[in-house]
Amino acid sequence: MTQPCTRARLARPARFALSALALSLSCALHAQEAPPPTSNEWGGIGLLQTPTARMADDGDLSFTASHNSPYSRYNLTLQPFPWFETSFRYINVANIRYNRPEISGNQNYKDKSIDFKVRLWQESRLIPEVAFGVRDLGGTGFFSSEYVVANKHWGPIDASLGFATGYIGNRGDFSNPLGAIDDRFKNRRPIANSDITQAGKFGLSNMFKGPVGIFGGITYQTPMDELLLKVEYDGNDYRREPRDNNLRQRTPINVGLVYVPSPNVELTAAWERGDAAMFSLTLRGNPGNTPAAPKPFDPPPQRMLPATAVAEQRAAVASSDVSGAGAGTATATSTDWAAVTAELQRNAGFRVERISRRGDELYIDGYQTRYLHASKGLGRATRILANATGDDYDWFTLRTTRVGMPIADLSINREAFAGYLDGTVSEDVLRRSTELQAPDARARETLYKPKRSPFGGGFNVGYRQNLGGPDGFILYQVAANYTGSLFLRDNIWLTGTVSADITNNYHKFKYNAPSRLPRVRTDIRQYLTTSDVMLPNLQANIAGRLAPDLYGIAYAGYLEWMYAGVGGELLYRPSGERWAVGANLNRVQQRDYDQHFGLRDYRITTGHATFYYAFDAQQRVIGSLSVGQYLAGDKGATLDLARVFDNGVTMGAYATKTNVSARDFGEGSFDKGIYFSIPLDGFLPRSTRGRAAFNWNPLIRDGGAMLGRKYGLYGMTGDRDERFFYDNLRNVGE
Repeated sequence: MTQPCTRARLARPARFALSALALSLSCALHAQEAPPPTSNEWGGIGLLQTPTARMADDGDLSFTASHNSPYSRYNLTLQPFPWFETSFRYINVANIRYNRPEISGNQNYKDKSIDFKVRLWQESRLIPEVAFGVRDLGGTGFFSSEYVVANKHWGPIDASLGFATGYIGNRGDFSNPLGAIDDRFKNRRPIANSDITQAGKFGLSNMFKGPVGIFGGITYQTPMDELLLKVEYDGNDYRREPRDNNLRQRTPINVGLVYVPSPNVELTAAWERGDAAMFSLTLRGNPGNTPAAPKPFDPPPQRMLPATAVAEQRAAVASSDVSGAGAGTATATSTDWAAVTAELQRNAGFRVERISRRGDELYIDGYQTRYLHASKGLGRATRILANATGDDYDWFTLRTTRVGMPIADLSINREAFAGYLDGTVSEDVLRRSTELQAPDARARETLYKPKRSPFGGGFNVGYRQNLGGPDGFILYQVAANYTGSLFLRDNIWLTGTVSADITNNYHKFKYNAPSRLPRVRTDIRQYLTTSDVMLPNLQANIAGRLAPDLYGIAYAGYLEWMYAGVGGELLYRPSGERWAVGANLNRVQQRDYDQHFGLRDYRITTGHATFYYAFDAQQRVIGSLSVGQYLAGDKGATLDLARVFDNGVTMGAYATKTNVSARDFGEGSFDKGIYFSIPLDGFLPRSTRGRAAFNWNPLIRDGGAMLGRKYGLYGMTGDRDERFFYDNLRNVGE
């Protein structure tokens, strides 16, 4: 009779132990590290075909090449913000030809598109991470889709579940709930294969329309750190593929393995649709947050000597000079400014134009030629100047000048800098002992002015390309360029470039895109194939600082490879402000195709008023809005937004909309593009201010085309950027 009671007593601790074990296992699983975010075959962070709510690290840049017959996808993905991802791609469709054989030969059809994904909120202990995204925005719309997706991780498993309209959700698991609001949401307008005027539109009229498909899956971090398993439920049934190129799907379950041998490489192999293999390679880096590479080829900074030691050295030198040359020929405070000038160029990268003083402040006029961060050049220059002058001056000021225009005064207190180097002064105190301000016009005593050669120049290799056209996927030109300048005065100069073709394949360029506008850019084929030796630029310039915050430049000549003429620009950029405003006006005439001295008949007045603004939030964004008349006579506006990282890496996008209709503009509907710029200083063993820049413009059209001016005042006055300087003040000690 007591046995059941005994079993009950035993059952209670057993249940408690099992519950405790389950809870501990759950906690252990939750504590395990989640699998890292990896790319899908469309380039963005995701599973295989489908996206997830996960994001790459801020500043990430990746290239993904994938093949899943008949599609080969080539994707470039940028992560300009922790919460924003964008991709652009070309898709090669192996079983469809691009155009007529006499134009494109055997080239396969190429589709181009842009995606974006925005994180709506981050994962917490109870709430999943959620993101909203759009695929194929501003492309042909063949692969367009809109989706919401959520992710939650439990230990080594990261699970996603999403809902999509359009391509990702083509299975249409249930009717669109928005149809209860408006019947237009129930069906999605199919993209006609021949409707080229729809290409490049944002496709807003089709967004969120049509049945909704479910997609999702898991990523599992296997016990092998380098290996991930992905299992996916695909929301597409491939029965409505673009251009009637439907595919067989035996099962909606896709399975793949991802091998990650390093944080920079991902290799994926998968079996998809129950019918096809998929392989992809992702190369990944994070230029936005990568510290600069070591600089073994830079000269080491001078060791800053105590002022007393400098005084003793100078006294000894002066005494030697007096004994060798007679009394009165030197003093204890004499300084060899020529030697200082040479050392500033060699060690601090600062090319000196004038050395002067006012009271206890020493001024060095010139410009930085080597170091990306002005703070690094300032620290090295301060060491040199302190070792040369001792305690003669309390402040050192580097006055940056560009073509004779004073741009900014960068000043530092000698004693505070010495204290920072020996650890007695904090960075906060040094920051308060450093100033970046507009140059004033007060008189200074000139101590030294080096001789300057009026001529400068050098060789470089130029590269130009067009991607994704009907004549060939890549059309390119490599040219040898020589650029030279002759300065008549500091602010008056001639500049020009001679270019000689080395190799190109533009002989394949046969297709002249139709245009309803004056051919202001679409004659590119003629400009690149008519001559082997060209004169892309030859112009005279005069620039000046018209007021403390007002700059101007005027120019005349062969302004760019397609246009000659005259023009000018004004820029008002108040020191210490986030905003600036400028305007340019130009009267130009089209050049002959050989890019020599002849001109064609087409003339136009073009110009823009531009407002610049720096959004100095946690992630810095610089935006500009330009309004005016473009080369084809169309009127409109260009919006440009760019994320600027502390190390100088820039990721941006732009779009232009004018009063030209989509029909008259042609394929693309409006001008747009994505670009990024990476300082080479982050990769090379020697400091440099050079950059690697990439600009992706899906099509060259005549609408929304700007004049390619050689000089822009906003860029020339970039040394007024206070945030970029102070965010990198730590480099002052290098």
